[in-house]
Amino acid sequence: MNRNEFELYLNQLLKPELIKDFCPNGLQIQGKEAITKIVTGVTATQALINRAIDESADAIIVHHGYFWKNESYVIRGMKHKRIKALLDNNINLFAYHLPLDIHPVLGNNAQLAKLLDINITGPLELGNPQSVAIQGEFSSPISATDFTAKINQTLNRECLHIAPESNKRIKTIAWCSGGGQNYIELAAEQGIDAFLSGEVSEQTTHVAREMDIHFFAAGHHATERYGAKALAEYLQQNLSLDVSFIDIDNPV
Repeated sequence: MNRNEFELYLNQLLKPELIKDFCPNGLQIQGKEAITKIVTGVTATQALINRAIDESADAIIVHHGYFWKNESYVIRGMKHKRIKALLDNNINLFAYHLPLDIHPVLGNNAQLAKLLDINITGPLELGNPQSVAIQGEFSSPISATDFTAKINQTLNRECLHIAPESNKRIKTIAWCSGGGQNYIELAAEQGIDAFLSGEVSEQTTHVAREMDIHFFAAGHHATERYGAKALAEYLQQNLSLDVSFIDIDNPV
């Protein structure tokens, strides 16, 4: 598939123009014009690039790419090594950050809902259809202990649980994959029983305890590996291309 046609296809699928982001979405590093072999992953690390080279990939699609706001413009050290490897091997790098969080089917948040048996009810930011955080509910209330066990088993990661004094059962829940812990106050203000994210901050503990809301931190990587995986499966099914997801483990 032609590189420009492929980027247009991805943009039509993930619609990056609908949301402001912290990095450029789409083609970040240009490689060969014809694309037949693709790998997807969470982050454009050296390990993922090396795997792509080993598998003779023409393109890499990631959730975390390069050129973030407030990042140094200088290309040296680790950044130079990564970009040089891509250029030397003529590999295209595509990155979709928030668009791959919020996609209603392939997105990280939608995939977490599917894995954890949560019924999506709408955006957490009311009135914003592009809300990065969303909310939903369980078919029947679940204890925090059972939900913790479900997260641990499903994501293969020991999650952190901070319980409010009430330790209430959970019917409603909001979530945001990755570093979305700051949405917990918005969830608590709406009377939601629990909030799930990938990371935790010092103040998150106090919000959970004082605003009567459960908090679960299940790992940034662990909550964001499923969008890239779902995207690979979708492209494999819908395009005549060889597409595979490569999970470079990350304990954070």
